[in-house]
Amino acid sequence: MNIFLPEGFFLDSKENKHFMSESYLLTAKSLGSILEAKAILCDKDHNLIVDLNCMEGFIPREETSIGIREGTTKDIAIISRVNKTVCFIVNSIEKTKNGKNVAILSRRVAQEMCLEQKISKLVPGDVIDAIVTHMESFGAFVDIGCGIISFLPIDMISVSRISHPNERFKNGMKIKVIVRSISGDRVNLTHKELLGTWEENCKKLGIGQTVTGVVRSIEDYGIFVELTPNLAGLAEPKEGISKGQQISVYIKNIIPEKMKIKLVIIESFESKLQLSPFKYFFHEPHMDEFVYSPSSCSKIIKTDFKNDIIRI
Repeated sequence: MNIFLPEGFFLDSKENKHFMSESYLLTAKSLGSILEAKAILCDKDHNLIVDLNCMEGFIPREETSIGIREGTTKDIAIISRVNKTVCFIVNSIEKTKNGKNVAILSRRVAQEMCLEQKISKLVPGDVIDAIVTHMESFGAFVDIGCGIISFLPIDMISVSRISHPNERFKNGMKIKVIVRSISGDRVNLTHKELLGTWEENCKKLGIGQTVTGVVRSIEDYGIFVELTPNLAGLAEPKEGISKGQQISVYIKNIIPEKMKIKLVIIESFESKLQLSPFKYFFHEPHMDEFVYSPSSCSKIIKTDFKNDIIRI
């Protein structure tokens, strides 16, 4: 059964490796199974050559991606797959002029199956797997299944604001995302709701503790320090502090009813912040509503997925 994962999720699985022999490739063809392998070459005609271990795989140019034959997808989408994982179905196994077997594959059909059987059935609030493919200053582009790309805006990545998605992600990183809304064929994504509420992020913090943080903003009245991706506090002004620095801060006060954490900067560090896997607080396949603010706070910050449906 195909579950239409982002390209790379399935590559090293036992099931995928099981099919990498001639007899099992024929079985995969009859079952319509979606497999994965690494593209090792893009030839002068922009056909993709894939390493199947037991033989060479060949993806004709028009079968490399949805939109190539129609001209709505540019050939850079083919070239950029070299040395990366691609998904495909097996169309046939044929013999070359020198007597070697070659598998004729289609990535386009795998993508069409994913669109029809998975992506067209998504609703706001669905939690899905994704892989970061590339980033711009305004957001991250992610694979949400079989190489089909969707966009995650920078302000939807975390509650704590960042200047660029590379402060949270790196290319190839496996993440979770939530379907925020659907506009025609476009799936709009969010991520910050998976990173926990204000109270969930505060649970391990206490007044009198000294913890590490990252400087995200410097204002006349204080310095905003990120304690977790979904939690920031305000430190008293201090000279010699710059945006993006790692620092240690003393927790002076925690005020849930105002959603405030008061901090005092102890020391700054020059070491570069290392990206690490996210701690997700939500692990179910669907979220109806996310309330970030504490119940004692008069200001309500929430995402209502049930009523944020845009279908054109």
